[in-house]
Amino acid sequence: MFQGVIFDMDGTLVDSEVIWERAEQELFAKRNIIYTDDVRQQVIGLRLDEFFTKLIAIYALDETVAQLTQELDELLSSYVGLIERKPGARELIDYVISLGIPYCIASSSPMNVIQAVVHAQGWNELIINLYSADSVPLGKPAPDVYLYACEQMGLDPTKCLALEDSPNGARAAVAAGMTCVAVPDYHSAPEKFVGITPHIYPSLVNVLDDLKAGKLDLV
Repeated sequence: MFQGVIFDMDGTLVDSEVIWERAEQELFAKRNIIYTDDVRQQVIGLRLDEFFTKLIAIYALDETVAQLTQELDELLSSYVGLIERKPGARELIDYVISLGIPYCIASSSPMNVIQAVVHAQGWNELIINLYSADSVPLGKPAPDVYLYACEQMGLDPTKCLALEDSPNGARAAVAAGMTCVAVPDYHSAPEKFVGITPHIYPSLVNVLDDLKAGKLDLV
């Protein structure tokens, strides 16, 4: 059915969006800035340099992307141990392994964050192939990181399944030509995926059930 499976990480395999938001809120609180959900909706799923470029413009900040990135990275590092996996994540990974097809993580997060989260979950030997949008010219919603992951693994993106939690991430997967399954995180309402992908699920548990039942096909 699928030649390979590519997982987004934050908000998809692990419940880390709440930790990202906590760190972001703390960063902006230090600057007496009210970081609203409306603003966060505009930047969810973006690579950090693009994330901060947009926020610098919105809030007219006089700090650089590098300065803000370093501060957020330090805040995130202190919270990594608190991140919990999403229901059905391990079971879905195990099922993909049982199919004998390639799989990986392709995330907007910096590689050090991806590695820290994978390590904290005890997945070092479970998920070997990790790809960061930092390795490509453009982050999500551009398809670059998905195309890069497929290139590295020798896969045809049109024959791969991608799992995402944010509209920006889903747009990236679809732009890469993949079949995209969206499991909206708590910040991303299901209706935000209408017109992006028809495959919208309440949880990874339901995705796994349909995969086992052969109800998910290439598009």
